[in-house]
Amino acid sequence: MSNTGQTPLALVGLDIGGTKTHAMRWSGETKLAEAKSGSANVQNVSVETAKANIAEVFAALGAGHIDRVVAGAGGIDTESDAEFLRSLIASHAPGAEILVVHDTRLILAAGHASTGMAVILGTGSAAWGVNAEGKEGRAGGWGYLLGDEASGYWMGREAVRHTLREFNRGQVPGELGRRVLDANNVESPDELIALFHGDTDRRYWAQQSPLVFEALLAGDSDSAVIVGEAVRHVCRMLGDLSALLETNGPVIIGGGVGTHQPVFQEKLRVAMGAIGLVDIRFLALDPVEGTKFISDLSPLPAKNT
Repeated sequence: MSNTGQTPLALVGLDIGGTKTHAMRWSGETKLAEAKSGSANVQNVSVETAKANIAEVFAALGAGHIDRVVAGAGGIDTESDAEFLRSLIASHAPGAEILVVHDTRLILAAGHASTGMAVILGTGSAAWGVNAEGKEGRAGGWGYLLGDEASGYWMGREAVRHTLREFNRGQVPGELGRRVLDANNVESPDELIALFHGDTDRRYWAQQSPLVFEALLAGDSDSAVIVGEAVRHVCRMLGDLSALLETNGPVIIGGGVGTHQPVFQEKLRVAMGAIGLVDIRFLALDPVEGTKFISDLSPLPAKNT
């Protein structure tokens, strides 16, 4: 795609997650560069850290004119949210058009679907969709204080809660509890309380979500409960969204928890099928690839000359 019919469009795509920022640069259909840094989402890091991480990826992508930036990030709930992110990006792409979307849109776009429903199961969780008539809707994505069920953070927190519940009952830690204690280098479950409320952040606990699946594969009953609850939460989000949009697919699932755990994927596939959802796909591409697809569907506005 080009902005004049002759000059290839200079595009930068940003996927700003709770843990990292992933960036790509294209000239027309040619990918020129790729870069990663820490999160630039101000729901997870300070404004100064977000600015520094955005500067880092733009520097790594290399200098040169940019026609458009497409940025997807969690927490883009209002136009003021979008405008604030544009302000962080603008100095690195002077004169460029900057499109800001909720990061769930990148999931759908990276799955090369123009309609359907997308679920992100990463540090946080959310679902978004659009139907053939252009009606949009979302479910969840309210942040960790109000929701984020089935996310990496939620699973890490639930693992701690189950471990503490065993301790309160006077039980010896089970498979999951032992893994949680080892991962946090503590001897007694009650030490987890101060650790959780101390200097650790959401990313710290989200990175422990694999413990739940490891324990599940070892036959742990507490892990089975957590994963079962996660599946129900995802199906509830998608059920609400499906009813709102009057569509039953495709469903494209992304995020580290959604794409790296085969046992979770199979349980999700079965449960979604049971509520009538069809064409369920687990994202194979990095979500940042979706920025190119979004850009291709959005011609640059004509400029006055």
